[in-house]
Amino acid sequence: MKNKRQEKIIEIIESQAVETQEALQEKLRECGFDVTQATVSRDIKELRLTKVAAKGNRYKYAVLDSDDPKQAAKFIFIMKETVLSVQTAQNMLVIKTFSGMAQAAAAALDNLFGNEVIGTIAGDDTIFAVTASNADAEALQDKITAELNLSK
Repeated sequence: MKNKRQEKIIEIIESQAVETQEALQEKLRECGFDVTQATVSRDIKELRLTKVAAKGNRYKYAVLDSDDPKQAAKFIFIMKETVLSVQTAQNMLVIKTFSGMAQAAAAALDNLFGNEVIGTIAGDDTIFAVTASNADAEALQDKITAELNLSK
């Protein structure tokens, strides 16, 4: 069931501009998949979907080509331009960004370090990223600060 649902998600986002998890959830329901928002959220993370620019200053979901070095460079650029600081709080990273940029930075973080992050929550200028352990959070902080040339 999960594989069929995820295949349908790819089919939907490749044929239509889907802007939100709620819209994707509704489209899946129209196709006979009774899913919760939490399931859609997990599928988005597992499929490594990202938001890309669409017509009219809007954004839509797209499949990330994880083997494309240009994509990684774009995500690094986004983080370099938006992230101000990275601190650990036990197994969590608290990432401060310029106002209004946390969601873009969180998407970049998820795409660059998705295997190391259990989940992220982004507000206006703050991201909370949860890792499996305190040591994992510290290691990820080191990677991010080194990549972005930030001080600890």
